[in-house]
Amino acid sequence: MTENTFPVYTADAIVNFYRTEVLTGQEAKHFTKSDLTPHPKPEAVQTLYMRVLHLLYRFRPECHSMVPLLENIQYPAYHEGATAIMSVYTRMQQFLPMCLVLDFSLNDLLAPKKQRTLTILSAIMNFLHFRKQRMEVVLEKQTKFRADMDRLQAYTKGIREAEKKIEMLTTIPPEQQAEADELAATLSELQATTMHEYQEVNAKNESITEWKATIAEKTQKLAQVKLDVSNLKEDISKLKSQIVESPEELKSQMEKMRENVKNIKNSIEETDERVVELQNMVQGVTHTEAEIQQMYSLLQDLESSMNNTKQRLEEHQELMAQYEKKQKELKNLCMEEGQLKRALGMKQDKECKQNIRRQKKREMKEQHVQEVLGQCDQIHQKREEMADKIQEISAETQKLKTSIKSLRDVCNKETEKAQALYDTLSTSMDELHKRIEMHTMDLKLNLTKMSANF
Repeated sequence: MTENTFPVYTADAIVNFYRTEVLTGQEAKHFTKSDLTPHPKPEAVQTLYMRVLHLLYRFRPECHSMVPLLENIQYPAYHEGATAIMSVYTRMQQFLPMCLVLDFSLNDLLAPKKQRTLTILSAIMNFLHFRKQRMEVVLEKQTKFRADMDRLQAYTKGIREAEKKIEMLTTIPPEQQAEADELAATLSELQATTMHEYQEVNAKNESITEWKATIAEKTQKLAQVKLDVSNLKEDISKLKSQIVESPEELKSQMEKMRENVKNIKNSIEETDERVVELQNMVQGVTHTEAEIQQMYSLLQDLESSMNNTKQRLEEHQELMAQYEKKQKELKNLCMEEGQLKRALGMKQDKECKQNIRRQKKREMKEQHVQEVLGQCDQIHQKREEMADKIQEISAETQKLKTSIKSLRDVCNKETEKAQALYDTLSTSMDELHKRIEMHTMDLKLNLTKMSANF
């Protein structure tokens, strides 16, 4: 015991601890420091050990002095004091190794010493502290386990009720079996139709992607055509700027020119007729020849300009034909765009319907979650009610404990009174036994005397 694995407390700390934690009633009031120091009292130490055994093992102090009735013991009153001490010694010898006190002896009960008793009591005190901590942990675990068991029971009840509801919902009565079969057939048909529609939707999606690609290509072509048209318009504007007069004016000028040509031809014919007359006028003829040459040059210039205008008109007609073709292509593309837009509108409508269905499903799920949360709130309320009931029960148990303690004090007092009566009765019985023995001895002597006389 020179090196302890537990702290050795002072006498004041030991007295305070045993007063509050171990002893009760009058024993706690009468237990003082003088019972341990400087010379420990054997009776106080023995009562302390008895109370510790009662606290730990529910072994009452009265049980230490009990002698078994089945054994034939002469004068059992003589064994009462020794049996109590020996039972306390055996129980403490079994208990103290758990407190790391391995050399407990009878002298620690009959003639205790100060330091020895303080070490033993501090070891028991350390063990009781450890026991209290472990009991708190165990109680917490028990409360958690009880709460978990209550939850488990509630959940199992809910699961059973849900299973019963599922069975009620899944089991089809024989009256509605035909309707159920019809519904199953319709469901299978609907599934097949939905699968077919899904395939069609996939095919349409693929066609839409192809159309989108073609639309992109055609938009590129349209951009190029627009560029070409803008270039052609610029060329036409340039050509129009070059061509000052309109084609009607050109026609009128051509008619005028033709009339002029006719007039010139007539004049030439007249000149031919008058050649004979104008042979003498050589100078006039030469002059007229010069004028004719000039007019011929003018006619050649007009023919070249007419040829140029014809070429430009042909080019303009070709450009107009190309412009009409491009307009037709634009119209076709606009029609295709309208069809694609309609297809996209149909698809968007379907997507909107699907979104509405998904929103409905989400709302149903949210309602279910809210119902579950409401059930959880009800469970929490029930749990709080159970906790209030448990608190009430704990208060009642505390009241019962206090009443039990008071009853124990009363019982201790009554047992002390009964012990005193028992002691008086045992002493009186011993006196009676002695008197009976004296009487028997006297009777034996009288009998011997009588036998001698006879």
